[in-house]
Amino acid sequence: MIYLDHNATTPLDDRVLEAMLPFLKTFYGNPSSLYRHGRVASSAIATAREQLAALVGVQSGQIIFTSGGTEANNLALATLAPKTGLAVSAIEHPSIIEPALYLKSLGHELSLLNVDASGLITQEAIDDVIALKPDLVSMMLANNETGVVQNIADYASQLRAHGIRIHTDAVQALGKIPVDFNRLGAHLMSLSSHKIYGPKGCGALVFDKSVELKPILRGGGQEQGLRSGTENVAAIVGFGKAAELAKNELAERHVQLLKLRVFLEHGLSAVSGLTIFAGQVERLPNTVQMGIDERDGEMLLMQLDQKSIAVSSGSACASGIREPSPVLVAMGVDPVQAKTAIRISLGVSNTEAEIVEFIKQLKFLIG
Repeated sequence: MIYLDHNATTPLDDRVLEAMLPFLKTFYGNPSSLYRHGRVASSAIATAREQLAALVGVQSGQIIFTSGGTEANNLALATLAPKTGLAVSAIEHPSIIEPALYLKSLGHELSLLNVDASGLITQEAIDDVIALKPDLVSMMLANNETGVVQNIADYASQLRAHGIRIHTDAVQALGKIPVDFNRLGAHLMSLSSHKIYGPKGCGALVFDKSVELKPILRGGGQEQGLRSGTENVAAIVGFGKAAELAKNELAERHVQLLKLRVFLEHGLSAVSGLTIFAGQVERLPNTVQMGIDERDGEMLLMQLDQKSIAVSSGSACASGIREPSPVLVAMGVDPVQAKTAIRISLGVSNTEAEIVEFIKQLKFLIG
């Protein structure tokens, strides 16, 4: 199969699997236990925490491991004080939008930050939020569908000046572009392992020590009392190893992925009726979201699947939804055109030969 859906998930790096195996077979002790197997597991978690902290430029004590990006996002939003305001951008992942709507049902004021036709949060939206002065603003660093990168550092600087806290979902950005927590100026940041060639079922919330986190899972008091439950040691070890590799190989991966994206877009430019969404602004080096006039995106996805080519029609976490992409609609894309969208997201194992084959099959399918 030609796999072109790395924003949905990435294959597990062999080096990550190698690091995980001892904690799946030999060192299976509970990390809260005092005997040797437990101590080894606890030490491995500490190492992974340091590896992830090094990737995003924080102290290890600022990392809380979770079951994934969704839990990290929910934990971030749980920091809201009762009945206070929340603002989120209109292009957020469902794991932000859905808990935000739930919080609204509990009495929190909810505001949406509008984006322009390129998917960038507008200055007017930032000005409006400053006037409302909510307790927390959540803005993703890079969009999972379009790949558009937001200027979080600038937005955060403006919001911080008015005492507003900032959360950023950096799940898609991690491992593809530099992600430095302090330079971004956020108070909270969500991460996920399986987007950087690590295992599924593991994520993290990075937090500024000035923020009082409120646990959503209570029990044995693991993760500084902020995320109870016996730690998924092997997955955490894998996340740590994947973070170490991402840090060491970030520049190389960026060059490789951008070269492939340029090659892909050059080939797509010859396809009649094709539009690349947000094609004129900064995007992740691996991501292209496109639409072809009068073609149903999901039907095209299934046709490509029959040719052993895997792409996406949007967020994998919202699969099965036949409504047009809320991200594209928020950008002002006509709902009919939005339904033509498919997303190609490249990975480090992809080749130019695979892209040539993809474009060949795409042209065949659209006639």
